[in-house]
Amino acid sequence: MSKRIILNAFDMTCVSHQSAGTWRHPESQAHRYKDLEYWTNLAQLLERGRFDSIFIADVLGTYDVYRGSVAAALIDADQTPVNDPFLQVPAMAAVTKHLGFGVTSALTYEQPFALARKFATLDHLTKGRVAWNVVTSYLKSAALNHGLKNQIAHDERYELAEEFLDVTYKLWEGSWEEDAVVFDRERGIYTDPSKVHPIGHEGKYYSVPGIAITEPSPQRTPVIFQAGASPRGQLFAAKHGEGVFISPASPEGARRVSDSIRNYAEDNGRHRDDVKIFALVTVIVDETDAKAQAKYEDYLSYASSEGVLALYGGWSGIDYSQYERDQALEAVDNDSLRSALASLTSIDSDIKWTVEDIVRRRAIGGMGPVIVGSPTTVADELERWVEVGGIDGFNFAYAITPGSFEDLVEYVVPELQRRGRAQSEYAGSTLREALQGVGQARVKNSHPAAQYRGAFAGGPSALDGTLPSKFEQPVTVGASS
Repeated sequence: MSKRIILNAFDMTCVSHQSAGTWRHPESQAHRYKDLEYWTNLAQLLERGRFDSIFIADVLGTYDVYRGSVAAALIDADQTPVNDPFLQVPAMAAVTKHLGFGVTSALTYEQPFALARKFATLDHLTKGRVAWNVVTSYLKSAALNHGLKNQIAHDERYELAEEFLDVTYKLWEGSWEEDAVVFDRERGIYTDPSKVHPIGHEGKYYSVPGIAITEPSPQRTPVIFQAGASPRGQLFAAKHGEGVFISPASPEGARRVSDSIRNYAEDNGRHRDDVKIFALVTVIVDETDAKAQAKYEDYLSYASSEGVLALYGGWSGIDYSQYERDQALEAVDNDSLRSALASLTSIDSDIKWTVEDIVRRRAIGGMGPVIVGSPTTVADELERWVEVGGIDGFNFAYAITPGSFEDLVEYVVPELQRRGRAQSEYAGSTLREALQGVGQARVKNSHPAAQYRGAFAGGPSALDGTLPSKFEQPVTVGASS
């Protein structure tokens, strides 16, 4: 039986996400990113196409590396302006029943106690259809605008992330026992306080002594999405990720990354298939190869060379205005998004990229390749990526929106369904079940979050106060002034 391909739409609450300049195309509705109807209509479209989820990207800074200014990014609306990705999710959930929602949140500038509540709330409101795309933020401008003197070093961001996730796992999985909520109208008891426990966390970066203030949601821990191409990022993704997002330039490059991540997952006591790996692609499809190629050329005529270099400047931390257009690029060690250059250099070492190559080959598609052709051609190529690349599915970016997603639903999904590669009906009720199988609404036992199931039962509870004794501070009562 053919392996099912996981289908995710890749979007962002901005105008120019991956393709620079195409917002000018007369059929583009990208400027409607700030209209709630854009998101609810898109959610209904994707559910008709039996997509597994919509994966919503985010950034917390500006793309100001190229030419030392944010001007180019503002002119082309390259991920600026950008809105909060959380707020449209309840509305999209209200008009769908099965579609999942992967929400990006940079933990570097959050507190685990507050973010755990936010995701638990979304998991309740969507009835278990939420994933957290865990990122550590790669933009120096984000660090400065959040009060830091400089960007936190790349590997240290992952150390911080390890503790952050540990805290959220304790809150989601361990603070409330499974039967803590009794909802007893006659006795007037909603929650049994003896079954709610403070987590007593005191670490290097965070101190969270008390109880979770949300009751357990359908998934408890949301599905964990992650994207990491550096060696440290792959280790983190292999340990925590249930869905891992990669952006290689070829199926052969995808195989090297996917094998590495799955090997690391096994080292962490997880099964290789516990990690579902998605590759970034942009699909341009029409009835025939010729029509699809003409459509691609049409989109390309609207592309912005300054826009794509502004994006790549932010992604890689390199000012491409300092390079000759035909100069070969080499990966550099900095604190930005290392996967941007890794996808062009170290992962696919047989390809030597120049600044001109980025402009010509990535103005449409951004960090991922573009697949152009008829439904048959596109489906053949997607199958090749799955088989050669060892991946489980795709994050589909758009050239224009919602047109690119409409074309996928009209042309590509039916062809994949005919081949037994795409689901014709949804199974299960939660996003985790969609990815891991019916009945798997909670994290698997091999996932690091599972160690906190029942971990605090039998210990201090809310009957003893909301804090463990070591956190209690004496109260001094003085005269009021």
